[in-house]
Amino acid sequence: MAAAVALAVAILVVTVTFGIARLRGRYDTIDSAWGAGFAVIALAGFAVEPRGFGGALVATVLTVVWGVRLSVHIHRRNHGGGEDRRYTEMMARARSRPLARMYFRVYLTQAAVMWFVSLPVVLAQRQADDLGVLAVLGIVVWCVGFAFEVVGDEQLRRFKADPGNRGRVLQHGLWRYTRHPNYFGDACVWWGLYLVAAQHLPGAATVLSAVLMTWLLARGSGKPILERHLSESRPGYRDYVARTSGFVPLPPKKSVA
Repeated sequence: MAAAVALAVAILVVTVTFGIARLRGRYDTIDSAWGAGFAVIALAGFAVEPRGFGGALVATVLTVVWGVRLSVHIHRRNHGGGEDRRYTEMMARARSRPLARMYFRVYLTQAAVMWFVSLPVVLAQRQADDLGVLAVLGIVVWCVGFAFEVVGDEQLRRFKADPGNRGRVLQHGLWRYTRHPNYFGDACVWWGLYLVAAQHLPGAATVLSAVLMTWLLARGSGKPILERHLSESRPGYRDYVARTSGFVPLPPKKSVA
């Protein structure tokens, strides 16, 4: 029942977002709605069957805080810019029914991923007992991830806002230790939520949800395309890649052959 509600909410969120995207003429609207979709799923799940102040409430609050923050950040980042080239190229390649292809291949795929990744939250919301050791550890991991994500995004925003940094590569702060502190933080957030859910066996079985999110962040989500583009357009980016961890924060290499 709870998983079915989550799936229905995910489909509804992306369908409404698709309608807004058509009105705006910008299909990267789904990027702004990504985090908010998880927040809506969490709120709907908690409203359907509230279970008090244990893991259910904790998972709901953590998901809403993360999701709303991420959606606001992405909306502000994209506001005033042009359409994401990924969606422009996708529409250009579509030989027939481009809108239908966009909805089914991008938006509904996002709904499926959103639903599957949110399963730890859905299962955690079925818990009514006090927080155990795993849940406390999950909150700590979530906090570490959220800090990496927020600080990394802010450092990048400030760097881009300085005209003197045009064409340069951000190599200080958290970006000195990982090329994607925001992606690493995102993964930690979802492993933290998984640990909250793992207090009970049904929640522990959702480990593939956290694995999928981590894989998308480390290997998918446009990361290879972005890094290839930066390597070709930013002097020094190849050297930065050679010195700096691609995901997990590590001390940078001192020299590059």
